[in-house]
Amino acid sequence: MPTLNKIRTALRGEQRVTPADPSLRRLRTALTVFFALDGFLFAGWVVRIPSIKERTGASAGALGLALLGVSAGAVAVMMLTGRLCRRFGSHPVTVVTAAVLAVGIALPPFARSAPALGLVLLVFGAAYGGINVAMNSAAVDLVTALRRPVMPSFHAAYSVGGMLGAGLGGLVAGRLAVTHHLLMLTAVGLVVTVVAGRVLLGHPAPRAPEAVVSGSGPRSGSGSASRRAKAPVRGRGLVVVFGLIALCSSYGEGALADWGALHLQQDIGAGAGTAAIGYSVFALAMTVGRLSGTAMLERLGQTRTLVFGGATAAVGMLLASLTPALWAVFVGFALTGLGLANIFPVAIGRAGELTGPGGVAAASTFGYGGMLLGPPAIGLLADRFSLPAALTTVAVLAAMSALISGVTRGWTRRV
Repeated sequence: MPTLNKIRTALRGEQRVTPADPSLRRLRTALTVFFALDGFLFAGWVVRIPSIKERTGASAGALGLALLGVSAGAVAVMMLTGRLCRRFGSHPVTVVTAAVLAVGIALPPFARSAPALGLVLLVFGAAYGGINVAMNSAAVDLVTALRRPVMPSFHAAYSVGGMLGAGLGGLVAGRLAVTHHLLMLTAVGLVVTVVAGRVLLGHPAPRAPEAVVSGSGPRSGSGSASRRAKAPVRGRGLVVVFGLIALCSSYGEGALADWGALHLQQDIGAGAGTAAIGYSVFALAMTVGRLSGTAMLERLGQTRTLVFGGATAAVGMLLASLTPALWAVFVGFALTGLGLANIFPVAIGRAGELTGPGGVAAASTFGYGGMLLGPPAIGLLADRFSLPAALTTVAVLAAMSALISGVTRGWTRRV
């Protein structure tokens, strides 16, 4: 009978483990590397956009349309990636999409026009969206098996990777041609994918320990493969709720990335260098918030973390958008980063716990929708009213995420 059980487990592509199993530590390390690689490659591409604009000769408007290819490609494949994860497993899909992402980052310098760049970025964006769904799905399974809310630590790795990628890009931008720089990132990406991918491919997705399956584990590790398979319609509806929470968070991230520096220059009167520091303060605060996210989740639980984060971000963004003092804007950016830091990871993780890779894909699609919606919405509102007034919508949506989290607390517990 034990042998028969092992055969059945192997056929299902699963591995029964305990939280202390060394294989879980190896999996966590490998997944952390993939999250960091994702941020590293994406930031490396972003800092070379000016060089790509110069090579293509595109106008600002044409470049903006071409850049939509990244988001469009990402959103287009997310639901498909969820189905692929259910069919083949999240680990193989993570490795394949990481390899495509590494290759795709080398393609933009070879585009000689804005339309060609847009087509190239569709491929890059599809790989970017795919790896985000796949590795988040793998992380949800691992979090469940570990019975610890470590999802924010993976997103912290993404943030750290992004900071490293942007820093390296800034150092080499004036010394290395964009083609050589992005080809170098391709080489790094493929090497890391091979090394970390061997760990993922060598370890099937872990099954939740029996304590979690039976519902007797801690609330931070709730959910299991069997419960996901029987997820009721109301559970799928709750995935939409968490998707909306993710949208509220990513709206703020996108808005600050595109409009934070301009607010400092145009409305506060800061110099270009000081304005650039503003977003760095926001990004650093978000990284710190995610590094401390596991401890916060263990202490407060998921709902309180979401409510506290949304409220903090709302207060911070009101301070940053409505006060004329430079120091107050920096403090506001820092509070906003700390508040938003764990909203997206928790929302995506909860969606995955409810319905597996499909939940991750659905919530991620909502999240990227917020990142798409934020910058143009801020621009339209800034033209109609003013940029500070437009930026208050970040506070409104952050407060909305806190409200939604609090109102649906009972629903979450029942599901």
